[in-house]
Amino acid sequence: MFNITFIFEEGEPVTISALAGEKLLDVARKANVAIDAPCSGNGVCGKCRVRLVSGYLDAPINRHISTEEYNAGWRLACLAQICGDAEIAVPDIANAYRSRMKIADLSSPEEAAIFDRLRCQLMEAGFSMESDLSFLPLELSEPTLDDTMPDNERVLRAVEAATGVPADAIMLPYTVLKHLSWVLRESEFRVKCVLSRDQDRILIRDVLPADNTDPIMGFALDLGTTSLAGVIVDLQTGKILAKASGGNGQIRYGADVINRIIESDKPGGRKRLQDAVVKDSIIPMLAQMYRTSGINPRRIYRMVIAGNTTMNHLLLGLHADPVRMEPFVPSFFRTDYLYVRDIDLKMNRMAELIVAPNIGSYVGGDITAGALVSMIWNNPEMSLFIDLGTNGELVFGNNEFLMSCACSAGPAFEGGDISCGMRATDGAVEACTIDKETMEPTMTVVGGAAPAGICGSGIIDIIAELFRCGIINGKGKFVREGERILHDQHGMGSYVLAWQKDTGGVKDIVINEVDIDNFIRAKGAIFSATQTMLASLGFDASVIERVYVAGGIGSGINMKNAVTIGMFPDIPLDHFHYIGNSSLTGAYAMLLSSQAREKVFELGRSMTYLELSNEPGYMDAFVAASFLPHTDASLFPSVQLD
Repeated sequence: MFNITFIFEEGEPVTISALAGEKLLDVARKANVAIDAPCSGNGVCGKCRVRLVSGYLDAPINRHISTEEYNAGWRLACLAQICGDAEIAVPDIANAYRSRMKIADLSSPEEAAIFDRLRCQLMEAGFSMESDLSFLPLELSEPTLDDTMPDNERVLRAVEAATGVPADAIMLPYTVLKHLSWVLRESEFRVKCVLSRDQDRILIRDVLPADNTDPIMGFALDLGTTSLAGVIVDLQTGKILAKASGGNGQIRYGADVINRIIESDKPGGRKRLQDAVVKDSIIPMLAQMYRTSGINPRRIYRMVIAGNTTMNHLLLGLHADPVRMEPFVPSFFRTDYLYVRDIDLKMNRMAELIVAPNIGSYVGGDITAGALVSMIWNNPEMSLFIDLGTNGELVFGNNEFLMSCACSAGPAFEGGDISCGMRATDGAVEACTIDKETMEPTMTVVGGAAPAGICGSGIIDIIAELFRCGIINGKGKFVREGERILHDQHGMGSYVLAWQKDTGGVKDIVINEVDIDNFIRAKGAIFSATQTMLASLGFDASVIERVYVAGGIGSGINMKNAVTIGMFPDIPLDHFHYIGNSSLTGAYAMLLSSQAREKVFELGRSMTYLELSNEPGYMDAFVAASFLPHTDASLFPSVQLD
């Protein structure tokens, strides 16, 4: 046995015993040390870089680690094997996704306006935004020798008198009965009940002292493959009381859902994946919100989750392998009668867990919730909703029909498969322009720090600018020379955004031809999915009157640049609308309104799911779209190069 010590830029070291021959990445996972491994340890992405400070590791030089970097101690955790005691420095960028993932800024006026606008839109559509959870104050007579009515019957009769609902239609569950006697006597029989109504029945969810000032609260969560975002809401006013975001701890088992499903099918895998998202991600997020806002978790009575089909399965600890295997049949589309306690979250014992419904194996509740937010179901205009992430998911239609599909865009939008790619954390280049004459870049960096890598929105801008300036051609190959254009020994070109000497990092921040090719395939998947879905209905892009773009790949997307590279159809730019984190906003609406919840479930039932792999023209469309902007230039008449 050998002792392996992980050292961090912030925080205490972690030491764990390991056997000879174990992979360092596996040892880190056992020690609950977060190391970003988008390819799940297959040696492909090169993101699990760590530095050997002292001791020994059996680790080969590879294409992701140069000789100079190797001599400085840099290794890939997934390729390094234990062969002795060692001290390993985990760079902050390797585990930043856990605590510093930048999602849409939940505290910004723009994000707050999205929540307010949705409430107004739903009310205009005839929805009630009043919660079905409410307080009922009761002042009960105290027991005497002449009045020995049991406590539960005393409460039930009082609720019957106040509401008109017969006592036999009022439910008082064990979790409430358990502390009822104590609450009644401590409050001198002056209490308030937390009630929920379902048609002609009432469920008593809690009994509190009359002077308790805690509001009735709910928790909405966007459960993303890469990141999480959540809000705690006052269910009677709709006010957001706390908010937080962070990375999905499952990322250390792979950036994409397929790798995670494979991991979950290994012995103990389902528990590992469930713990990674519940214990390592959601619970710390909630603890942060409780701590900063003084919220009592026992007053949270409802939780709504919007996530893709795989994330829903892994969260609930369900067997997910059928999701990825033909005929692609998940365990559920809709599921009821779940409680927060089923996944070991500490809220009110009666807190229900509502999962936004899935549509297919690769179109889940994040899309049904997002479709609600887009409001395309309520408008006659032909509209397209696109959610960008590890998977690209699309919905097309209007108030008469809706069709959905999903394409595997890969991890490029979140920085995977990109040599200097990273998620939208501090140090990520999220926007860029390039001067055509000097080829000098002007960059916007998350957090205002020195550039450390490039996130999705930055990659879109950089490739569009390189193409606009004639630095690369339609195949993504470099065709100009200059100080910032480098070529390796194999002739592969790259563009330097930031020099190592200026950033203080371990290497230059560059984008190379392989990166560009990977991103071209990702954007090609989005465009070809759009084109194929439209063609299946006998339409083309000219019928699209509105496009709603959702996702958190930076601070938003430069729509003109997205059209320039051929990711989105070439239609007027005023047709595009960025709606932020629609998954979270939809979950928020489901918390507040039973009508909104039912609408989301209705969308899940009524939406047609198109399986692109069964469409004969999809692969041809994908190949044609794997070019800047497209092999058919007539599809992009507005793209004019300087």
